[in-house]
Amino acid sequence: MMKNHRVIVIALGGNALIMEGQRGTIAEQFENTRKSLDGIVYCLKQGYGVVITHGNGPQVGNMLLMVEASRNQVPELPLGVCVADTEGAIGYMIQQSLTNRLRKEGIDRCAVTVLTQVIVDKHDKAFSNPTKPIGPFFTEEEAKHFRKEKGWHIVEDSHRGYRRVVASPNPLKIMEERAVKSLLAAGDIVIAAGGGGIPVIMKEDGDLEGVDVVIDKDLASGVLARDIKADCLMMLTGVEHVFLNFKQPNERALKALTVKEAERYLKEGHFPPGSMGPKIQAAINFLNWGGEVAIIAAIDKVKEALEGIAGTKITKD
Repeated sequence: MMKNHRVIVIALGGNALIMEGQRGTIAEQFENTRKSLDGIVYCLKQGYGVVITHGNGPQVGNMLLMVEASRNQVPELPLGVCVADTEGAIGYMIQQSLTNRLRKEGIDRCAVTVLTQVIVDKHDKAFSNPTKPIGPFFTEEEAKHFRKEKGWHIVEDSHRGYRRVVASPNPLKIMEERAVKSLLAAGDIVIAAGGGGIPVIMKEDGDLEGVDVVIDKDLASGVLARDIKADCLMMLTGVEHVFLNFKQPNERALKALTVKEAERYLKEGHFPPGSMGPKIQAAINFLNWGGEVAIIAAIDKVKEALEGIAGTKITKD
């Protein structure tokens, strides 16, 4: 039993499974997954209870392409089911890769994937303002057809064609939090809230119902960390630090931030919504909810980040 151990939630970025320039084959994804495990194994050896979350953007995009290619041949899969499908598939890749690595390291622990439903508010203003592009590009004629036939919100995307956009409401609660806590207490490594989790609403009678939206992975990771009372939220990405004026002549790496500083920089527009913004917001949320520390670091710098010599550490003050 590990009831008294410190708990860390590690959020793997989208680059963990499909690297830039790759086709995203299963063989490539397994190889990339194996390469992403060093930091997780280090945390285990340091005595942490570990929960892993991950992105699924490229995988959901590929699945929606398959759905589109098989239109009129097999029943269409809604977006929420595609999210669930990829959460299970990616969880399997991480789970198997980690199981093999643990055996080689002589660590007697079990890795378990939990398909995770995440509650969103059906009245969230995001539902009336869908902004998250997903799936394949369409021609203008196809866009008109799908707007009429399916009621999709479709917009022109950077002059490359037309794409469906969906809402990205804020996550409120992890439905399977008790299962995650029980598995952690038994000493298991838990993979949960993949791709932000499967978005659901709670109806008036208490029943859950899936909705075709997407949830930001980092925001969901923060909610999961809150719900299981984790000590640390670590978000791994493709850069070594959080930067001000990123990729500008006057860019500056931030090695430490307080919540107040993070809130100010976020308000000033230093962290765009499509990149660092959700990570900063997730860190702020987690710390305001009672978390101890949030860390944003490169995927190969977990040890150094926990030692305070890499990454960006965010604290309450």
